[in-house]
Amino acid sequence: MNLSEKHLYAFDDYAVEAAKKAAKIIVEKRSNELQVLSKEGGDTLASQVVTEVDRLAQSAILDTLRPCLKELDLGLLAEESSDDGSRFSKDAFLCIDPLDGTLPYIKGTGGFAVSIAIVRRDGTPLYGLVLEPLTGKRYQAISGMGIRRDAKPWNPPTASGSSFHFYGDCSFIDQPDSTRILDTVANELSQLGYTSFEKDFQSGGVMSACHVMENAPACYFKFPKEQPGGGSPWDFAATACLFHEANRVATDIHGDPLDLNRRDSIFMNHRGILFATDENIAHCIQNAYAKLRP
Repeated sequence: MNLSEKHLYAFDDYAVEAAKKAAKIIVEKRSNELQVLSKEGGDTLASQVVTEVDRLAQSAILDTLRPCLKELDLGLLAEESSDDGSRFSKDAFLCIDPLDGTLPYIKGTGGFAVSIAIVRRDGTPLYGLVLEPLTGKRYQAISGMGIRRDAKPWNPPTASGSSFHFYGDCSFIDQPDSTRILDTVANELSQLGYTSFEKDFQSGGVMSACHVMENAPACYFKFPKEQPGGGSPWDFAATACLFHEANRVATDIHGDPLDLNRRDSIFMNHRGILFATDENIAHCIQNAYAKLRP
């Protein structure tokens, strides 16, 4: 089915309703004692942990969006469901992360979100919605129609000043070479005139990307690695659509489009992730990666 703007606008209403239902569950369950489970995943704790809330939130989303799956003839890729391969046979698929940032959620901090996207079979994001449960802040984008924050048209700030922001997942700082990576990237960025660097590694991937949009100049990246992990399409599909519509950088580490429909894996470790305020910042991070490669 060839999805039109009309289809995507109609879907948007359902997606907002679904995200709000999930957010309500997430907030209500936050003060309860959580049942923390494990699942097969990548090589980080974040990719291996799931709570009962993740599953309840996903059920609420799918209960609301199931009519859209049929009407729009969408495939499905959702974090708490097995991959049925429908994303390869349909023209587009629904991509859901019911609770991105499970680790900060478990720790009782902020930095978690509901993320809903539609991705074309070739990996192009067509729709993106991010809802932050604690604040109700909402980011939405339809391909070719710009970005909205809290239902109003929004132009994210551009880079200014000499202070730069690094955003990353909770697991980044635990890497044995994280200091060397940050120092090398900061050295490259200093050539653009940035003299001070603030670091925030408290959020999941979705909110880290949103923080980049909100707090220019900034970046969020993951270098490629051999081990499975590096996030999955549901971690980046919605924010990739937001960044495209805001004319910001959302690519792999080489500057190519994100592989949001990888055939041989649901992980993104093979090509890395790069969200940045502008191309100059992206080039600095790419230069740093080239210097750090074995």
